[in-house]
Amino acid sequence: MKNYFKNLRAVLLAVPLFSALFAVSSPAFASGDTVHLDRAPVNLTDKVSLQRGAKYFVNYCLNCHSAAYMRYSRLEDLGLTEQQIKENLMFTTDKVGDTMVSALNPKDAKEWFGGVPPDLTVASRVRGADWLYTYLRTYYRDDKSPTGWNNKAFPNVGMPHVLHELQGTQVLKQDGERKDHDGKPIMKLALERPGTLKPIEYDAMVGDLVNYMVYMGEPAGKQRTQIGVFVLFFLSVFFVVAVLLKNEYWKDVK
Repeated sequence: MKNYFKNLRAVLLAVPLFSALFAVSSPAFASGDTVHLDRAPVNLTDKVSLQRGAKYFVNYCLNCHSAAYMRYSRLEDLGLTEQQIKENLMFTTDKVGDTMVSALNPKDAKEWFGGVPPDLTVASRVRGADWLYTYLRTYYRDDKSPTGWNNKAFPNVGMPHVLHELQGTQVLKQDGERKDHDGKPIMKLALERPGTLKPIEYDAMVGDLVNYMVYMGEPAGKQRTQIGVFVLFFLSVFFVVAVLLKNEYWKDVK
């Protein structure tokens, strides 16, 4: 019995240690080795932003990537009518209850790109909103890359910069005389060729896109949170009632 309690104590003492290690390692896993992640302007109550993000996702992402766990009908929760969804956002199907599947043939994708582009339904939950926001804004020109592009958040990325016409062309330049702790020059992004959008407009566009991708990862997230708050409130009230009932029931028992 003593050994049992000794082992149990060791396990209980190890839990905080593993929790701390997981908390420290998780951001590093999601964000890469040294890249600084910018804060994504996520606001799931801004339906106008989410509507714009859905439009950007369909126009620029759905050509290659699917969102096979997201149905077009869920866009009605954003304030869009079924007719608006059909006229403006549905190009690969005519049924509003269908999922957002890319028209790209998987066989063609393997032949053209060497693999099928990943599904993006839960990309925000896997990578994090800040990572996506930083990734879509840190592409730069790299002649050594097969695609001609590279990315600070995702070094040696295989996907080209599909939004370069909007953002323009960025390049890496040395940041003055600054060097890191290893003595290597610190590089920064510089806009070499402007795009059709100003930098602040492009950042806002990417913010809307990421906002929608966060919503897409869990469309019922807001409702789930509201239900959770209600359940906790109910349990708190019921706990008080249960304590009063217990005291009343046992008051004559010595």
